[in-house]
Formats: sequence, structure tokens, C-alpha cells
Amino acid sequence: MKGPLHILRRVWLRLSEHRRRARFARSLRRVSGHDSFDLGPEDVLAIVLVKNGAYYLDQFLSYYRQIGIRHFAFIDNGSTDDTLARLAEEPGVIVDQSDLALAQYEDLLRAHPAQTYGRNRWCLYVDMDEVFDFEGRSDHGIHALTSYMTARGHNALVAQMLEMFPKEPLSAVAEMPFADALEAFRYFDISTVTRQDYHDPAIPFSALLRGNQTATPAIQFYFGGVRGKVFGERCCLTKHPLIFNGPGVTPAPHPHLSMGVTCTDFSAVIKHYKFAGDAAARDRASQRTGALAHGEDAARAAVMARGDVTLFSLDARRWNRVELLVRAGFLVGSADYHAHLESLRG
Repeated sequence: MKGPLHILRRVWLRLSEHRRRARFARSLRRVSGHDSFDLGPEDVLAIVLVKNGAYYLDQFLSYYRQIGIRHFAFIDNGSTDDTLARLAEEPGVIVDQSDLALAQYEDLLRAHPAQTYGRNRWCLYVDMDEVFDFEGRSDHGIHALTSYMTARGHNALVAQMLEMFPKEPLSAVAEMPFADALEAFRYFDISTVTRQDYHDPAIPFSALLRGNQTATPAIQFYFGGVRGKVFGERCCLTKHPLIFNGPGVTPAPHPHLSMGVTCTDFSAVIKHYKFAGDAAARDRASQRTGALAHGEDAARAAVMARGDVTLFSLDARRWNRVELLVRAGFLVGSADYHAHLESLRG
């Protein structure tokens, strides 16, 4: 039997959550763009949480437009560079802003664009330093994914993050423009990636995954990787970047996942360029503001302070194409999806 203290605690938590959501709603403001998008049934809305993203912006928009994205909903968390001015000049872009602390409000920041502009639509969650890639991308773009998943009743795609890095120490590339970093950061290291079953109760956020389903048990959660190897981080490498935000779906209650989804039977990759630009300076800035709740910035800064740091080692592999990651066992392939791609070519 639950006692009065338990009941009081539940009431207090509900009131606190209500106040948190009300504060977030009051903090929102429209920066640029129209009130809504004219989204067709095959369109995909890109949802982007950004703060001072000017460094990435040209290459980011160019890449995602090339794969078929025409609409972008940015949620800005207090940019002080020229990100907002540049986005205001871009077609197909809406920018809303809340400057509340990311550590306390990230779930609401990420959910807002999906719930405001992307209901009953395909939504692609991407960060500015991420390049989402998949089999069929060069020939068919993102429609290859959505048409396959729609036909099978799947409403989420799992992607594994692949940390990209150069041969040089990170300090040597700190001033490199992002366009050049996309060329220079050609290497990755999956030698220390650890894997857990999708519904493993040992996953720290397993409670959020209980209502989800996977079309194959081969879809797993990955952790660690080269950032664990070099900085001691146990970072999660698995995300649900692409979801259909329909009935029963809760978009982005956690930065890496959505709830109420059925994950399709293959996986994609997110090439992550976290260390492009002056990563050490960004970590020092986030430490000062306390923007990140998990403390990974502090762990990286402690290692960076020791001198030149490189992620490159004899375990590094050179990027070639997505299909080779399937052969290497890092990604899950699907014969049915391959047949679907063949049908699109026909």
C-alpha cells in the first residue's frame, strides 16, 4: 500500500513538471519563417537543435537538401553568432527559439518542432555536426527509406553514430573550415564499440524503450567507441533519427530516441563530426555554462588539457561507403530493403 509521502511526492513531481512545461512555453519565440509548412505525404521535416551553428551551416543545408529535405524546423538555444540572420534568408526554414538551459529542457526543445510542425509527418532529427547516410542515398535520397518503411508499417529507423576524425592531432585542425573537415576527417574506429540488446534492462534509459518494437533482434544499442577509448566516455552511439510522428509516438523524450515506435529491419549511419572546429573551446564553454548534464564535456576537457590529442591509431579505418559498414557488422542490412531499392531502380 502506498503511503502519504509517496502520494505527496507524486503530486509534487506532477506540479514541478507542469511548471517546467509552462516556463518552456513562455520562453518560446518565433525568430523567422512562416507559421507552418506545406508538407506533402512524402515530405520529411528536418528538426535541428542549434546553438551557434554558423560554422556548419552551408554544408549542412547543402547535404540535406541533396538527399531530398525541403523543410527545416530549427529550435535555437541562444545563438550569439550569425546563425539566426543566415537562417532567416533561407527558403523552407522556420526558426523558433528558447534560451532556457539545455540540461533541464532538452527534451522539450527537441519535441517542440515535431509537435508543432511535424504531426503525422516523417521527421528527421539531425544535429549540425551530423551527416546522416544510408544505403540507397545517392540514387533515391530519403524517399528510399520512407517508402520502404511506410509499406511495412515501420515508423522509426535506427542509426549508429560513427565518430569521424583526421590523422592529425585535434589541435592541428581546430581552425579548419567545416567544408575542409568533411574531407580531412576520413577515419573512424569501431574497435571498442560495445553492444547491448535493444531491450536490455541494463541500458540506463531502458524504461523509455519498453513500448518500442524492432523488426529484427539484430537491431541493438551501441556504446563507447573511440570517445570511450580516448576520453573515457560511455556515450550512447545509437539514435532514432527518422520517425513518423503519428498517433502513439512520443518524439525525442531523450536525445537519442523516441517512444511508441517500431524500428525497421536495417540500420543507417550518422557520421559525427564532433571534433571539427575548435572542439576544446566548445567544451570549455559548455563547462562554464553547465549546458550539458552528463559531464562528458568535462571528461574531454581534462584529456585535452594534457596536450595534443589524436583519435587516430592503428585501429582506424578509412571511410569508403555505407555498404562496407554492413559487411563489417557495424550496420544491419536487409534483403527486403535491397529488393526495394532494386524496385525503385526499375
